[in-house]
Amino acid sequence: MTRPAAVAGTFYPADPVELATLIDAMLDAAAPAQTVVPTTAVDGLVAYIVPHAGYQFSGPTAAHVYRELRDRPAPFERAVVLGPAHHVPLRGAAVSTATAWATPLGEIAIDTDGARLLVDRGLAVADDRPHAPEHSIEVQVPLLLRVHLPKLLPVLIGPDDPDAVAALLDAVAGPGTVVLCSTDLSHYLTEEEARRRDAATAAAIDDLAPERIGAGDACGRHALRGLLTWGRRHALRVDRLALATSADTGGPKDRVVGYPAVRLSHAPY
Repeated sequence: MTRPAAVAGTFYPADPVELATLIDAMLDAAAPAQTVVPTTAVDGLVAYIVPHAGYQFSGPTAAHVYRELRDRPAPFERAVVLGPAHHVPLRGAAVSTATAWATPLGEIAIDTDGARLLVDRGLAVADDRPHAPEHSIEVQVPLLLRVHLPKLLPVLIGPDDPDAVAALLDAVAGPGTVVLCSTDLSHYLTEEEARRRDAATAAAIDDLAPERIGAGDACGRHALRGLLTWGRRHALRVDRLALATSADTGGPKDRVVGYPAVRLSHAPY
């Protein structure tokens, strides 16, 4: 079963040439990593926090993450992407039963073995209902394809214990895998309020402090809290790549959304 694209033509272009051209332009405009990631870094734990709004607004921030993935000397084989369910109520974690997800750039293969492992261990349920309309993971897929990452394990995270999300990550993270936590930050504040609130959230991320992530700080807060719990257990290093808002890319200044780009890793950078 292939999941059809739900937000092509709204969150990102539906035309494949336009989409590929836009992504490449965003990646080329993003600053490259200051140092080259050694090939052996793929054997450590590597995760990113990346936004998921429309490309017009959050694309330049997300591009900092995908520029690094594109430029790696040792490409990853799989992305585990955690995202919130905006449309269908969900508690805990849900994986997709599809074998592929469609985009205007083609299909990405779903890691069905990884999904089955999470279900068998009681760490997630198999449920396509929250995945069907959801954009938080889908908007990452054209970017993944454009940086030649061939396989996806999509996991939607609803209200859950951060320790449970950390256990899920322990089950699937490791050599050849990059973890992406798809989340925006504050929503619909004034630009001044958003920057102040997002700065506090970014500081909590820097400190691997999930207890400081509040209800209005990030739409993907449940996944984010779990990621930070996991990162603290493994003593991951945090590097902030970018912190922006929709006002920076032409959005209104009285209804602002915040966008993070952050790396967590064992690798020296």
